Amino acid sequence: SNLLSGVVKLTRNLSDGRQQIVGFHFAPDFLGRPFEAKKPIRAEALTNVALCSFPKAIIDRMANEMPELGRLLLKHTLNELDEARDWMAALGRKTASEKVASFLLMVARNTDPAHHPASPISFDLPLTRTDIADFLGLTIETVSRELSRLRSDGTIRIVNKRQISLASMAQLEERCGD
Repeated sequence: SNLLSGVVKLTRNLSDGRQQIVGFHFAPDFLGRPFEAKKPIRAEALTNVALCSFPKAIIDRMANEMPELGRLLLKHTLNELDEARDWMAALGRKTASEKVASFLLMVARNTDPAHHPASPISFDLPLTRTDIADFLGLTIETVSRELSRLRSDGTIRIVNKRQISLASMAQLEERCGD
């Protein structure tokens, strides 16, 4: 499927029944995989979404008949791998403040990929603070405290519980520790 609009979270069930958020898809990402997954991943819409779905057999046939589609799918898969590696590094080595800033930057960049980094931008958080904490491996109190710090120093403006405004993505990027 091709995600035409909206945000989808990917989760995996752990052996004790808990769920772990393992990633996100933002429009215009591909959603799903051409081959069978070893560990099932569940996709859940976080916002209203629009999808364009194709039967697996048609995708397989098109990939065989059109090498450029196969290359596009491979490029998409490699981009996802790079993003996963970036998040592994972020979750393993960054401070709580850097993790929260990096999460906000990911959402901002995916909200408007063509946005100029020095321009103001506003976006809605697709997750609750509890889900953000779960994804980042932090407590909800830590996420709330770090959002308050970013607001206090003028990096972000919290319009309401979910809407965030940035003076610039570049200013937020400085807080990510990259």
